[in-house]
Amino acid sequence: MGNSYAGQLKSARFEEALHNSIEASLRSSNGDPQPIFTQLYLDPEPYPGNMEDMKPKADLHRREPPSQELMNGHSSNDLEELEDDDDSDSSSPPLPYLQTPVPDGCCTLDGFCQAGKDLRLVSMATEPIEVPAGFELVGAKSPSVPEHILVCAVDRRFLPDENGKNALLGFSGNCVGCGEKGFRYFTEFSNHINLKLSTQPKKQKHLKYYLVKSSQGALCKGPLICWKDCKSRQFSSSASTSKPSSSSSLSSKENGGTSGHSSSPFSLSDSPPTRVTQASSVFFGSQDLSRDCSFLKPLASTPGNKTLPIVPTALRVNGPTNGLGVDGRPPLLSPSQVSLGPQGQGYRTADLGDSPVSSAMNSGPPKKRHRSWHPNSLVPVPPTAIPVPAIRPIVCSPGSVLGVSSPQAPVPGVIQPQPVNAGDTVIVPDNLLSSSGVRPVILIGHGTLPYFYGNVGDIVVSPLLVSCYKSSQLTEKTLETLGLNSSQLLCVETMILLTLQYLARLGSEQIPLREELEQIVLKAMLCCPGGPAISPTQLPWLARLEASVSGGSVQVVVTHSSLGEGISESLRSLSEGPHHQQCLPTYVVIICASKMTGNEFCVLVLGKYQARALAEGMLTTNEFLKEISYELITGKVSILASHFKTTSLGDNLDKQLVRYQRRRKGQVIQPFQGDVTDYIHSQEAASMSPPSDRAELLTKVFQIYPTQLSVARSLLSQVCSIADSGTQNLDLGRFCKVDFLVLVPPSHILVHQTAQRIRQSGVLVDLGIEDASSAYQKSDKYVVRLDGDVHAKMEAFMRKVKQNPYTLFVLIHDNSHVDLTSALSGSVCHGELQGLADRVVNCQEVLDAMNLLVLQVSCFPYTLQTRQSRISTHNEVHWPSKESLQGVQSPSDLLYFGLRDYSRSLQWGVASPILRCDDAFEKMVHTLLERHPHLHSMVIRSYLLIQQYTEAMMALTSSPSLRDHITPETLAMVEDLINAPSREGSQGRGHMLLVRVPSLQLAMLARERLEDVRDKLGLQLCFAVLLGSPATELSLHRNFTNRLKAWRGCENEDWVPHTYEDLEGLPCIVILTGKDPLGETFPRSLKYSDLRLIDSSYLTRTALEQEVGLACTYVSMGVAQDPKKAMAPRESEGEKATTSLNEGDELERPQSNGSAATRASGSLAENGVSSSDVADSFQKPSTSSCPPEGAVTSDVGTVTQGFKQECDSLGSQLSSNSSKQSKAPPSLCSSSSSSAPSPSSSSTQRPSQSTQYGREPKPARVSPRTVIMSRAAYNLLAGESGSQLSSFSLLPHADVAWSSPLRPLITPNLQGADQSMYYRQWTVARQHHADYEAPPVPHPRRLLLSGPPQVGKTGAYLQFLRILFRMLIRLLEVDVYDEEESEEEEETSEVTTPINTQWPDIEEVRKLPFDPNPRDPKFRKASPVYTEKMPKCLKDFKQEGEMQTPAKRETKSIRLSRFAAHNAFHHCEQCHHYCEAGPATQLSECTFHAFTFCSSMLGEEVQLQFVIPKAKEQHFVFSQQGSHLESMRLPLFSTKDPALLKSPIFTPTTGRQEHGLLNIFHAMEGATHLHILVVKQFEMPQYRKYWPNHILLVLPAMFNNAGVGAARFLIKELSYHNLELERNRLEEQGVKRQDVWPFIVMMDDSCVLWNSHQPADCSETSDDGSTYTNVSLKMVLQHMETTPKISLYAMCGTRKWSSGLARKSTSQLYSRCHLHDFVMLNVDLTQNVQYDLNRYSCEEVDFNLRVNSSGLLLCRFNCFSLMKKHIPVGGNKDFLVKPKLMEIENPALISPSQYVCAPDSEQTLLDAPAQFLLERFLQSCSHRLFPKAVQNRNNPVLSIDSYLNISPEISVCYINSRPHSTNLNHQGLLFSGLLLYLCDSFVVSGLLKKFRFLKGATLCVISQDRSSLRQTIVRLELEDEWQFRLRDEFQTANCSEDRPLFFLTGRHV
Repeated sequence: MGNSYAGQLKSARFEEALHNSIEASLRSSNGDPQPIFTQLYLDPEPYPGNMEDMKPKADLHRREPPSQELMNGHSSNDLEELEDDDDSDSSSPPLPYLQTPVPDGCCTLDGFCQAGKDLRLVSMATEPIEVPAGFELVGAKSPSVPEHILVCAVDRRFLPDENGKNALLGFSGNCVGCGEKGFRYFTEFSNHINLKLSTQPKKQKHLKYYLVKSSQGALCKGPLICWKDCKSRQFSSSASTSKPSSSSSLSSKENGGTSGHSSSPFSLSDSPPTRVTQASSVFFGSQDLSRDCSFLKPLASTPGNKTLPIVPTALRVNGPTNGLGVDGRPPLLSPSQVSLGPQGQGYRTADLGDSPVSSAMNSGPPKKRHRSWHPNSLVPVPPTAIPVPAIRPIVCSPGSVLGVSSPQAPVPGVIQPQPVNAGDTVIVPDNLLSSSGVRPVILIGHGTLPYFYGNVGDIVVSPLLVSCYKSSQLTEKTLETLGLNSSQLLCVETMILLTLQYLARLGSEQIPLREELEQIVLKAMLCCPGGPAISPTQLPWLARLEASVSGGSVQVVVTHSSLGEGISESLRSLSEGPHHQQCLPTYVVIICASKMTGNEFCVLVLGKYQARALAEGMLTTNEFLKEISYELITGKVSILASHFKTTSLGDNLDKQLVRYQRRRKGQVIQPFQGDVTDYIHSQEAASMSPPSDRAELLTKVFQIYPTQLSVARSLLSQVCSIADSGTQNLDLGRFCKVDFLVLVPPSHILVHQTAQRIRQSGVLVDLGIEDASSAYQKSDKYVVRLDGDVHAKMEAFMRKVKQNPYTLFVLIHDNSHVDLTSALSGSVCHGELQGLADRVVNCQEVLDAMNLLVLQVSCFPYTLQTRQSRISTHNEVHWPSKESLQGVQSPSDLLYFGLRDYSRSLQWGVASPILRCDDAFEKMVHTLLERHPHLHSMVIRSYLLIQQYTEAMMALTSSPSLRDHITPETLAMVEDLINAPSREGSQGRGHMLLVRVPSLQLAMLARERLEDVRDKLGLQLCFAVLLGSPATELSLHRNFTNRLKAWRGCENEDWVPHTYEDLEGLPCIVILTGKDPLGETFPRSLKYSDLRLIDSSYLTRTALEQEVGLACTYVSMGVAQDPKKAMAPRESEGEKATTSLNEGDELERPQSNGSAATRASGSLAENGVSSSDVADSFQKPSTSSCPPEGAVTSDVGTVTQGFKQECDSLGSQLSSNSSKQSKAPPSLCSSSSSSAPSPSSSSTQRPSQSTQYGREPKPARVSPRTVIMSRAAYNLLAGESGSQLSSFSLLPHADVAWSSPLRPLITPNLQGADQSMYYRQWTVARQHHADYEAPPVPHPRRLLLSGPPQVGKTGAYLQFLRILFRMLIRLLEVDVYDEEESEEEEETSEVTTPINTQWPDIEEVRKLPFDPNPRDPKFRKASPVYTEKMPKCLKDFKQEGEMQTPAKRETKSIRLSRFAAHNAFHHCEQCHHYCEAGPATQLSECTFHAFTFCSSMLGEEVQLQFVIPKAKEQHFVFSQQGSHLESMRLPLFSTKDPALLKSPIFTPTTGRQEHGLLNIFHAMEGATHLHILVVKQFEMPQYRKYWPNHILLVLPAMFNNAGVGAARFLIKELSYHNLELERNRLEEQGVKRQDVWPFIVMMDDSCVLWNSHQPADCSETSDDGSTYTNVSLKMVLQHMETTPKISLYAMCGTRKWSSGLARKSTSQLYSRCHLHDFVMLNVDLTQNVQYDLNRYSCEEVDFNLRVNSSGLLLCRFNCFSLMKKHIPVGGNKDFLVKPKLMEIENPALISPSQYVCAPDSEQTLLDAPAQFLLERFLQSCSHRLFPKAVQNRNNPVLSIDSYLNISPEISVCYINSRPHSTNLNHQGLLFSGLLLYLCDSFVVSGLLKKFRFLKGATLCVISQDRSSLRQTIVRLELEDEWQFRLRDEFQTANCSEDRPLFFLTGRHV
C-alpha cells in the first residue's frame, strides 16, 4: 500500500478508547487540554512517519477587514511553504523516496495530470466538475508548484471527520482533469497528478484542504482537512484545538484570486479548522477576536478565544512531555524579527503590557518551523541553514516570537534569507525542569533575544518589565504631563543599573512588579536628567558592584557576542545537576556589550518562588483555572494527593478516621451547650432544638441611612442635570412612572439577595408598579442574572420600554465590573458565558431608548474608567468618603470598615491583628512548591489547606497529638467554630468561616473532604459545610435549617435559606468558589475570611481588592477608633457580649417627632420606610419566606437593635417581642407630599430606635472580621507600611492596560472623582474589553455609582428610584393658590336665586346687588372699595418698612388632571402636533401679517402684527390676493356645533415662554378653538421658538415696557374693531349684524385647572358643603356660551378655587362681583368702557367698576372654580427698580418713598416707567398723602373715574363722572380726601362741588406733565376750596425723556 502505516500506534483500538475517555473527562469541565495521551502513553519511534498523523494543522486566525494589516504586518502565505517541506518528523535524516519512472508520452508538467489536463484551482475554479456521490473535492499541494492547489476528488470515507477520526486506511480517488476513476492507492494517484515527491507519498501530508463553493459559485479553498489527532472539536461543543498549531493565514493567490484576503470566513481566526458548512463555525469564526492578538497564551481555549497549549507558562509548547516537541522532536522557538507593525521593529505599542504577559508573542502557539522571513520575503529558508544537525527548528507563528529585535536593529530589505548564526540560537537542555526544579523565566529587557530550540516547554519568556525600558516611545505630551523633557530620558546603561539595583533590593519572598520598577525609572528621570554617562567598559564593573550588595541573589553575566550566549551558559549550568542548586542565584542579569548593537540585556529568573510566581502571574484567571482543572483531570496531582493521604504524624488518614468512627458507636458530639467531649446519641442530638428565647427574635426593618439618602440625592441631581443640559437627551417632563430592572452577575444567591432587598424596601409599591399583595411574589421579576436566559428577559424588558414611552425605565447593572468582555470576543470560558453584559447593556436598542437610563453600580469601577469609557465624568456618583461623613453619625452607631481600614489596622499594634498572614502555612507551601514544580501553586495550596482543616478537626476531637502540626491560625478558627455555640448565652449560635477557593473542582474536593472528616469525627451536628458556588442554590441539611427556623420563629414549613445572610448565627464553613466574588453579602456572624489561596496570580487591583472586600462590613464605632481597647475582648466575644459600649445610651430616647417637625415631612420622612411597610408588620415576627407580614425577622446573635446595619445588609433591628404595647414610630407611618428631609434630631433617620419596648436589649459590639492571607497578597495590602508598593498602584483590572510606560504615582488619598480622572488619563481598554470600540462621546443617559464593597449601594439605588419617582410625580403636580376669599360681613341678600338652576336668569341677576369690593386674595394688599355695608373697623396693617417683602401666598399641591393646561415642558403623543413643530415645518412656515386700526382712545393708528402658522390660517380672512389680513373669523349666535368653541381666547403673556400654561389642548379636550398669545415685540422670537404652532399677536414696540393694562386694552380694541369688520363682511352675505358672536375670552397664562361644584344633597352632613370635580375648559366655556340671553351680559367669569370651597355650601349659584383672570367679555356692550392702558396692577378692578357703573351686567358663575398655578417666574412681576446711571457697585435697595421727588431736584433718577413708580408709591406711601383716611372706613378717599390701589389701610369710594352712570349714594358722606387721576373732560368743577370733605382732608391731582397739571387745577377751580403750596408739587423719579408723571397735593380749607 502506497501510504504505509509503518510506525503506527501499537493498537489503534487502545488509542481510540483512551482518546474517548480523556475527551469525555475533559469535556465535562470545559477545559481544553493538550492531546496528552500522545505524549504520556506513546513512545516516539524512530520511523520517518512515526507521528505524522499528529501533525498540528493550521489554526484559523481571526478575519480582519482588509483595511487592517494582517496580524502583525506579515503577509499570509507562509503556512504552505512551511508545511510543505516538513519532510520528516523525527531527528533522523529523511529517507529518500524512490519514484517510479513516468510512462512514455505522458505529460509531466507541474499542475497538470499525466493526461495533460490542468488541475490547478485557479483554472478549475469556474469549470463545472462532476463529483460522484460520496466523494469530496479536496486540494492537494505539490512541492514543485507551492503557489498552487491541485483539485482532486476523494472518497469521503477515506477522509477524517471533524474530530480528526474515523478515516479508513487506504485511498480511493478520481482525477477531475481527465476523469480517470478508481485510483486505489495514493502513491499511484500522486504519480498521476505529478506531485513529484522526494518522500513517500502520504494522503495525510499532501491532501490539505476541502474545496468549497464561494458565494459567487466559484470553487475556492476551504478549511484544512483535520487529519488524525488534530484533536479539534466542533465549535458547537465550544472547544478548540489544543495542540500548538500554526496560525498564519492563507495567501491571496491561493484563493483563486478572490480578494487580497482569504475567501474562507476564518482565514484569520484562531479557531480549529472545521467545515465551512457548519453554521456555528461561520458565526464564531468571523467575529471573534481573542483576548489579545499580540500574544501567545498558555491555555487551550474556545471558539473565538486563543488556541493555546494548556500549560501554566507562557511558552510551554509541549506540555508534560519529557522535553520532546509535539512531533516527537525537540522543538525550537524562534524569535524572527518581531515585526508587530509595518516597520518591523519593536512591539506594537498598543499592546504593551497586554495581560500580565505582555506582547512578546502573538496569538497562536508556536508553529512547526522557523523561517526568518520578513513581511516582504516569501522565500523559504533552506533547512540546512542552521548547523545543528540533529535538531530541526520549530517555527513560531508570526509574532509568537520570543525574541525581541532591538530598537536599533536595521531593517534589512531582505529578499534572500540570511542564515542564522549559531550564537543566536539557544538549545534548551532536556529535563531542565525535572533536574533543576525550576522553570526559568526570561524577562525581556533591551535587545534581540535568541531563538530557542529543544525543550522550550521548560522556559518562559515574559515581557513583564519590557515597558519600563520603553521610555523612548513616550509622546511629547505625556512627557510634559510628567514634568519631563526628552533630554531626561535614560540611556540603556542606566536602565541596566536601575534594574540591578531594584532586583538586589527585592526580598526573598517578593517578585518583581512592573509598576514598582516604572516608578523607580520615573524618579530616576526626574532627579538626575540623562543620568551619568557610562562607558561600555565601566558597565560590567558597575553592574557587578550593584549585584554584590544582594548577597548572591543577583548575578551578572557579561557576554560579547549575543544574549543567547549568556542564556545558554546559565541554562547549561542550571541543568548540570543538583550540586549547583545550593547557591542558585534568584536573578541572573545577562548583559551583552556588543560593538555592533550597543548594550543589550535580559534577566533570567532562577529563584524557584519568583520564577513560578512570574510564570503563573502571566495567566489570566480563566487560564489558570483551566490549567488547574487540566491538572486535576489528567491525574497530574496524584503524587500530591497520595502525599496527603497520611497525616503529619505519618499515619494513614482514612484508616485513623474509620477507627475513630467505630469507637464512637453512632454517638455524636453534642451540638450546643456541651463540651467537645460530651457525646450523645445521634437521634437524640438530631431532635435537639436550640433554646429559643423569644425576646431574642429580632425583626429587621429595611431603612435608609443618611449617607444612602445623600447618595440617592446625588444620583437624582445628576439625572436632573442631564435633563437640564438642553441637549434633549432626557425629557423628565414627559414621564409619569418609573420602572426598573436590576442585572446581576450570574449568581443565584445574589439574585435572591437583591430580590429580598427590593421586597423589604417596598419600592415596588412606592413606584406603583405592583400592589402590596403581588409585590412579594413579583420582586424576583425585577432581578435578572447575566446568564444564558438573559436575552429573552431583556427582550421582554425592551418591549416594555418601547411600549411605555411615558415611563422612565432604569436599567441597573449591579457589580458591573464583573464581566466586561466585549460581545465579539466573548465566549464560553471555564464554563461561564462571557461578553453577555456587553451584549445587553451596550446593545443599540438600550443606547437609543430615550426613556431608559442605565445605572452601572460597582465597587471596583476602574475598568469602566478608561480613556474609552462610555460614562461621562460628570455622570459619576462616588460614595462619600469617611472624612466627608464626619459628624453624620452618633457615637453609638456603626461605622463602615473597608479595605483602607484593613490596611491601616496594621499600624494598630494589637496582639491579634485583623489582617494576618499565616507564616507557618506559607513555609509549608514553600516546601511543597519546591517538591512539585510541575503543579500550579493553587493546587498545592488547596491540598495543604484541606489537610490543615482536616487535622485541626481531628486535633480538637480524636488526636490531640496533631496540634503541633497545625498552624495556630487554622487551629484557632476551627476551635472557635466548634466551641462558640456551646458558650454561655450564645443560644447555640456560632460563627461563619469563609474559605475562598476560586477553582470549582478544588472547592468541590474541599467540601467533600471536610464533610467526610466532620462526619467521621461525630461533628456533623456542630457545624455545616456549604459549597458557595454562584451556579447553584444553597443546600443545607434539614437539621440546620430547622435550627435557623427556630431562631427566626418562622412557622413556614417550606422555608429554606436562599442567601448567605439567611445563615445568620449558624456555625458553618462556607467554601466560596467562582472566578470572582460577585458581591454577595455575608451575615454578621461571619468572623473569619480565609484567603490563603489568593496569591501572586492576583496581581491586579480589582482581583486583589475584591477578595478582601468579602470581609468589609459595618462595625461598632469604638472598634474602628480605639482599637487597642476595643480589640481586647475579641477572643471571648461570646461571654462579653452583654457589656455594651455605651450602657443605656439608647434606652430613654424620646419618640421621634420627625413628622411633626416638618409639617408631616416627606412621604417617607425620607428614611425609606414606605407606605407598604404597614405598621402592623411589627406585630409578629416573620421571615423573608413568610410573605404576608412583609418584615423580616433575623437573629443577630448578640447584635441587637442599637446599631445601624449596613443597608445592603438590611436595615436595623427591632425587638419584636413586646411590640404589642408599641405603635410603629410615627416616622414610619407619616406620609404626605412634601419631600423635604426632616431637620429634626437624627432619630428621625432611625425610626426603629425611637420606640420603647418592654425589654430593651443592649447594643453589642460588632467587630471587624479577621482576614487571613497569603504572603504575596498581604505584602500588597500592607504596602503603605511595607517596602513594596500597595495594591492601589497595581494595574486596575486585567481588561485594561496602562496607556504609557511611565505615569505619576497614584496616592492612597486619590479617591472618587480624582481617581476616576487618573484612570481615564492613564489606562486604555484592551482589545477584548467591551469599551475597546466604544463611541468617542460618552453616552448621555448612563450613570456610574461607585462605592466600597458592602457599603449599602443597593439601598442607595433603590432609594434613588423612589425619589426619582417622587420628583416625576412632583413634576405632574402643580402648586395652585389656595386662599379663602375675604367674606362679606353679613350676607343678607334679599334675593336668593333658585338653588338648582343650570343657567342664570337675567332678571334674577339684575336684582342681585353688585359687590364693588375686590375680595380675591390677590387683592389683599389693595384698597377696599367703600360700600354702605363696610365693616366698621379695619384689620391691622403693617407699616411701610415691613411691606417690602411680600408675604408668601398659600399654595397647595394638586395632581394634574387630564384637563389641565400645560407649559412648554409637557409632551405627549396626543398633543405633540399642537405645540411642537413637525420635523418638516420650519419657523418660516409662519406668515407675518400687519393689522392696522384706528384707536379713538389713543387718538392714532395702531399697527399690530400677527404671526400665523400655516395650519391656523383657516381662522382668518385674507384679501383676494391672499396676502393682506382682513379680519379674524367670528361665528354666529345661531351656530349650534357641539364641538365648536365660539369665543376666541386671548392670553397676554410675558417672560413665560417656557413656564406659561399656553398648551390648552387637553383643557379643550382636543376641540377646535382659536387661541392667540399676546406678546411683547422683543419676546416674540422666544415665544415662536417654544410655541411654533400658536398664533401670536405682537404688540407694537412702544409697549415693550408697558404693563398688562396695555395688553388688555389692545386686545379689547382689536376685538371690537374686528367685530365691526366681521359684521360688515357677513352682512354682505345676508347675515344680521346682531347675529355675529361678540364675545372673547381673556385668560391668564397661569390658569391650570377648572372645576365644577355640585351643591351637596341635603342628606349629606353639613360638613361638606359641595363636592367638586375637574372639568375641561371647553365644558366651562360651552356652558357659559349657551347661557340664555347671553348677549345681554357684559362679562361672565368664574370664582377662584380654594380648599375651603368644599366646606362651604354655595348659597348663590351666580353673583355680581369682580371678575378677573378668566373672563368672557362682550366687546359689543363694553364698546365705550376701556381698560386703562397705562396700568401695571389692579387694571381689572378698575375696569370692572367702570363696567358696572355704566349700568352693564357682570355675572360670576359660582358653580365653576378656576385653579391658578403659582409660577415664580415672568408674568407681571416687579421691575427691578434701579438708578438710571449705575455708579454704585451694589446699590442699596431703593424704598418706594424714593420713587417720587420734587421737580428739578438732584435726587437719583430711576430707570423704571413713570406709571409703575407712581402705582408703587401710592401703594406704599399713601398714608402720607391722605393722613385723615388711614384706618378710617367711614370717611373714604373719593376717587373719580379710576380705582388706584392706595394701600389696604385706606378705603376708596369710586364715582363715575359719566352722565347716566349708576353711582353710590353719597348723601351725608364726608370724604377724607380726593384723588384725581388723569381726569378727562367729563370731570367738571360742578361735579366736585356735590361732595363734602372733612376738615383737613387732602387732595392729590395727578397729570401727564406740569402744564396739564396747572390746566386741570384752573379748569376745576380747585383753588376755591383747596390750599396749595409750592413745595407740594412732586414728580415720579424719572428723567425727562422717560416722561415722568406730576402730582400736586393740597389741603381742604
